[in-house]
Amino acid sequence: MTATHVPVTGTQYEISAGDYRATITELGAGLRELLHDSSPLIAAYDPDELPPHGAGQLLAPWPNRVDGGRYSFRGAEYQLDLSEPPRRNAIHGLTRWAPWPLVTRGDDSVLLRSVPHGQQGYPFCVEVDAEYRLDATSGLHVTITARNRGTRPAPWGTGSHPYLKLGAPSVDECELTLPAGKWLPVDDRGIPSGAPEDVAGTEFDFRKPRAIGATRLDHAFTGLDRDDAGRAWVHCASNGTRTGLWADAGYRWLQVFTSDPLEPEFRRRVLAVEPMTCPPNAFVTGTDLVVLEPGDSVTQRWGIRIFQPNER
Repeated sequence: MTATHVPVTGTQYEISAGDYRATITELGAGLRELLHDSSPLIAAYDPDELPPHGAGQLLAPWPNRVDGGRYSFRGAEYQLDLSEPPRRNAIHGLTRWAPWPLVTRGDDSVLLRSVPHGQQGYPFCVEVDAEYRLDATSGLHVTITARNRGTRPAPWGTGSHPYLKLGAPSVDECELTLPAGKWLPVDDRGIPSGAPEDVAGTEFDFRKPRAIGATRLDHAFTGLDRDDAGRAWVHCASNGTRTGLWADAGYRWLQVFTSDPLEPEFRRRVLAVEPMTCPPNAFVTGTDLVVLEPGDSVTQRWGIRIFQPNER
């Protein structure tokens, strides 16, 4: 009897619509690849490879970092595992390395659901639905819904970690549009070191399209301008290709990372644009932290699409 091979990232769910195709993994409900007309829109990886540097991962019940993994909530103290040992932080939540069972699947969509149970440092029962849907015109739509199935209030935040592929060999040549009025200073451990600051007059002002050039980015941005539908749009354009990432009003922050400290195949070759509901260290500061009472739920949406030349 021949053994069945199981990829490291579990079952692979392929969906398609028009010229768009995506693959979502059972492991962490991650976005492993996204293509338009066979061209990659995000940094992909092999199904037998763990997501490098968080590529395409869904981050819950917090995005980014928690200083020392320590936080207090409703009068109790908690200690999370330090999943970023060199910086002594807990990073990117608890669900990205867990299998997510399938709920429904169609040709153009898939819905996965986490199993709600408490973990070390997070004794709360929050169930999360992750739906990925493709539309032939508007591309990828991601819907994240969290429900508190437990008996006590729960702190909550979420984010996603796609790396946008570029039409140029380096982010230096990418023309970035980032609709953010404020940037968040951080220390060398990625923990906020002050209040958000105005981008005006700084190298972090990309409210009008301009090349990234030599600017190094690994910062959270807020004060987001939005369209009539409440979506904040980030655009990255190079060599006639323009990719847009949008995030609805539930995502009040965007982390942008030019990949400078990564190995050569990633370094300044991909641009992480991460929609986040709260900033780094929100479990400690409470900034934009969602509190889910028992029975409460919250939904956020984001997506990615390609724009044709001269299309607005």
